[in-house]
Amino acid sequence: MRCAGVRAGELVVDLGAGHGALTSALVDAGARVIAVELHPERLATLRERFAGASVTVVRADAASVRLPRRAFRVVANPPWAIADTIRVHLLRAPNMVRADLVVPRWLARRWARASGRVEVGASLRAESFVPRAPTGSAVAIVHGRRAASR
Repeated sequence: MRCAGVRAGELVVDLGAGHGALTSALVDAGARVIAVELHPERLATLRERFAGASVTVVRADAASVRLPRRAFRVVANPPWAIADTIRVHLLRAPNMVRADLVVPRWLARRWARASGRVEVGASLRAESFVPRAPTGSAVAIVHGRRAASR
């Protein structure tokens, strides 16, 4: 969470929260988290794991979930198959400040070349994932409309 610069009290959305690895780190950083997951078993795991924590678990498709009406951040390792759709959804969100998305490195670079609102952040090794990622990955930093008004 240090790379993303998440601060205590910030509202952060974790798209495709899975079993909650990023959600847990966000909670440890003091963020208020909305964990979005579509898969029923992972959803149940999230609800059980974070009962009583500052986490709202939402069953929704990460690419079309209703986003907060107030300033929010995104820190997520979304399903790579829908990463482009998620990026477009986030770029349209009027209250998004910044999104840190773990995606394939080649995709982060493509997004950065195509848009002044995306930059390539830290690279992650395939061994950082369980199971191991099939390709190198990086953090794509997507700057929201709300960031300009801060």
